[in-house]
Amino acid sequence: MPPPPAKPAPPAKKPPPPAKTARRGDDTAARPALTERIQQKFSSAADEHRANAQPAPPPAKAQVRGRGPRRARLRLTRIDPWSVMKTAFLLSIAFGVVTVVSVAMVWQVLGAAGVWDSINSTIQESIGGPDTANLDVENYVGTSRVLGFTMLVAAVDVVLLTAIATLGAFLYNMAAALLGGIEITLAEDAH
Repeated sequence: MPPPPAKPAPPAKKPPPPAKTARRGDDTAARPALTERIQQKFSSAADEHRANAQPAPPPAKAQVRGRGPRRARLRLTRIDPWSVMKTAFLLSIAFGVVTVVSVAMVWQVLGAAGVWDSINSTIQESIGGPDTANLDVENYVGTSRVLGFTMLVAAVDVVLLTAIATLGAFLYNMAAALLGGIEITLAEDAH
């Protein structure tokens, strides 16, 4: 059986022409010509691209344990105002519901603890007279009035928090366009 034919050797690259140097008074060499510098940059970029395109073999377990977690530096350059508005709207509704429920619970606890009766008796004893016999603090700060006021405040908060968050997203986008945004460093979990 004859041996397989040998592959022809790839043609050798021509070496670049020698750099033109200009002399300045006392034998000081100037930088290479612009075309040569551009060709060098392109060739180094192409070599780097080829090196990055070839996948590296997976590291051994000993190497993985020995090196620290990978880190990536990212820059937050734009926040979508529409998604901020939707998220702020839902979170502010949740905040409003929590506010109304917590005020209702506090008012019920105050009523069950007898706070309103003790306030009524304290006012009747301190002021005295026939006008205070029918005084009831709950007519002024009753549960229905307080919950109604709390619901009004919660509705206004929903509108204001949504508007402020959306405006904040627009302002951040404008500031990030000028300054480049917030830089974040992310690290891979070791486990």
